[in-house]
Amino acid sequence: MGARRVNVNGRPLKPIVPVPAYSTWERKPPHAHLEERPIMGRRQLAAAAVPLILILAACSSGATPTPAGPSAATPSQPAASTPPSHPAASTPAASTGPAASPTEGAAEVYELKVAAGSGTVTNYLTAEAGKTLYLFAKDTADSGKSACGAGPCHDNWPPLVVESLDQVKPDSGVTGAVALITRDDGTKQVTYKGLPLYYFAGDKAAGDTNGATIPNWSVAKP
Repeated sequence: MGARRVNVNGRPLKPIVPVPAYSTWERKPPHAHLEERPIMGRRQLAAAAVPLILILAACSSGATPTPAGPSAATPSQPAASTPPSHPAASTPAASTGPAASPTEGAAEVYELKVAAGSGTVTNYLTAEAGKTLYLFAKDTADSGKSACGAGPCHDNWPPLVVESLDQVKPDSGVTGAVALITRDDGTKQVTYKGLPLYYFAGDKAAGDTNGATIPNWSVAKP
C-alpha cells in the first residue's frame, strides 16, 4: 500500500482512477453538436433523394420509347391533283380526200396543135397527148350533127368531147373556126371548120396515123 494522500485541509483525497485514452462515455466537446448538424443534414438530404431518384427512374422506364425507325408522324395526304384539262374538242377538218392533181382541180384543157407528120400523112391536127384527130366523110359541115353514133363506130372512133369551149386552146397554126355540137347522148363534141373531130382507137401513141388508111376517114387538116 502507498502513502495516503491528503489535501491541504488534511482530508484524504480520492484515489485517482486511471482514465482510458478513449471512452465511449467520454464527454463530447461543447461544440460537437454544431459540427455534426451539417453532417446529419447531408445524410438526411441523401436519404430523402433516394426515393426521388427511384420515382424518376420508374417514370423513365415506364415511358413509351420513341421508335427509332421511320418517323411516326402521320404521312401527309397527297395534294389533290387538279384533273388534267381536256383539250378543247377541235372540229375535224372536212376531208378533202386525195390531193387533187392540177387537172382535177380545174377542167382539163385540150390544146389543138398542128403536127408535121411524115410520108404521105403530113400537117394534121392533134389534141390530147398529141394524138391524131380525124374527120368522117359522112358528116356534113355545119349540120350540128355527127354521123358516127353509138355502137361500133363510136367505140372505134371516140369523139373529142369537152364540157366547155373554154377547154379548147387552138395553137397559132390552127386558123379554122372551133365550135361545139351536141351529140345524141348529150355530150359536147368539138368541131373544126364545121366538121366533128374524132380519135382512132387503133392509135396508141402520139404520131400514130393508123386511121388514115381506113375508108371514109382522113386526118384533120389545119
